[in-house]
Amino acid sequence: MRTITSQRLTLRPWDADDTDFLLDLEGRWEVVRYLGADPTPMTSRDEALASVERRRAVSEHPIHGIWIITDHAGARLGNLLLKPIPLSAGEGPSDPAEVEIGWHVHPDAWGHGYATEAAVAASADAFARGQSRVIAVTHPDNHASQAVCRRLGMRHVGLTTRYMDTSCELSS
Repeated sequence: MRTITSQRLTLRPWDADDTDFLLDLEGRWEVVRYLGADPTPMTSRDEALASVERRRAVSEHPIHGIWIITDHAGARLGNLLLKPIPLSAGEGPSDPAEVEIGWHVHPDAWGHGYATEAAVAASADAFARGQSRVIAVTHPDNHASQAVCRRLGMRHVGLTTRYMDTSCELSS
């Protein structure tokens, strides 16, 4: 499991000590409202602990990962993921080149450019390790994340139903 750093941020693997932060982060409707076909806030510490363990498992991959975003002093700010994107039912096997980048930042940390900075750092790390393409899918109403995509230099491809059993805006 690797750690990625940027000017202000550290992206590190999740650990059990982060469980309460994850519950606070993903227990908030304003954070999860645009996630997937049936967004549901996290409701228990057990659910959060299980999610931390799943995130750690993804982070065993040499390129993919799900990292907690902290500032260099260790304050927890959010979540950054870089992983194969789940296709909608009936879409067939996923293309290994379709790696999704995504972020969830705690509302107390919104508006400081943390999502953009974390995504730039994780993308640069992935490309340096041989990843050739990164995509993002956002809920059509999630204008803040679409703005992050633009700041990352991604181009808007259009609306798709190919991923996660819902309509998403695709950026590449």
